Amino acid sequence: MLYLLNDISSDDASYLHERARSLTDKVFGRKIYIRGLIEFSNYCSRNCVYCGIRKDNKKVQRYRLSEEEILKVCSQAHDLGFRTFVLQGGEDYYYHNDKMVSLVKKMNELFPDTATTLSIGERDSKIYADLYKNGANRFLLRHETIDKTRYGKLHPGMSFDKRMECIQTLRKLNFQTGVGFIIGLPEQKITDYVDDLMFIKDFNPHMVGIGPFISHKDTPLGGAENGDVETTLIMLSIIRLLLPKVLLPSTTALNTLSKDGSYSGFNAGANVLMLNLTPSGAREKYNLYEGKTIVDISDGVGLNVLKEKIEKKGYILDMSRGDYSLGMH
Repeated sequence: MLYLLNDISSDDASYLHERARSLTDKVFGRKIYIRGLIEFSNYCSRNCVYCGIRKDNKKVQRYRLSEEEILKVCSQAHDLGFRTFVLQGGEDYYYHNDKMVSLVKKMNELFPDTATTLSIGERDSKIYADLYKNGANRFLLRHETIDKTRYGKLHPGMSFDKRMECIQTLRKLNFQTGVGFIIGLPEQKITDYVDDLMFIKDFNPHMVGIGPFISHKDTPLGGAENGDVETTLIMLSIIRLLLPKVLLPSTTALNTLSKDGSYSGFNAGANVLMLNLTPSGAREKYNLYEGKTIVDISDGVGLNVLKEKIEKKGYILDMSRGDYSLGMH
């Protein structure tokens, strides 16, 4: 792996992407699974040095969506055909454990044909169990980096061991579990990528979320150089070849750095696309990084335009639950 990443040429990269896409087609066909993303709070108790909504950033306009607002978004999106909702927020303990369990339970009762993915950070194992029991199906908790020392520098006040414990707990509880890391952080080396890839291979997650680092001016890394698209695409292809059945998003960050980033991700082996359902007025305030691109699909017209674009690129927009087990083979 180290030799590959140190010596890969542009022709090698093209071949890598071709093989990864071919494998994706074999397992999933040309389907691109659509997820509805709801960024329900930009309050956060953490101080991750790369994140725009970190606790110590006093320039953020904070917001929280109420349970009623979240359920209204889900209802409108369900009418448009969405069958997977992703609830993502900072580690905001205003949404304490009972509130989250209540919300997930209501979503499960109101929309029993949908899947609920959570991206809400670290919680106690009992809460994870309650969330699963009440209808949460998937959980994304990116490991960020498998290097313990680097993890501590990037996440002051947080514990690498606690992160790993949470990830293992989610897997044991039968969540479809996702991990992932950032590409292009300052001082990141190729050996770091190798270690992250080997962890992913060994852990064998159901989902992997990776994307290029994009700086935010109001963070300690505000002046740092962004990650690059080419390295991100190489990582996507390698992950697909390591884990043929994994659900692999082409992320918003990738699309932010490249006009056709989403489609480049698909060509490299990605097969999931997150579409932002966060209400206007709130979505602009969920700035993990600067310049975030948002595709407006708040009505059926925008969704149909996206569908046509995806089909012109040779892919099929699939709004079903798209569970991990639903690969063609």
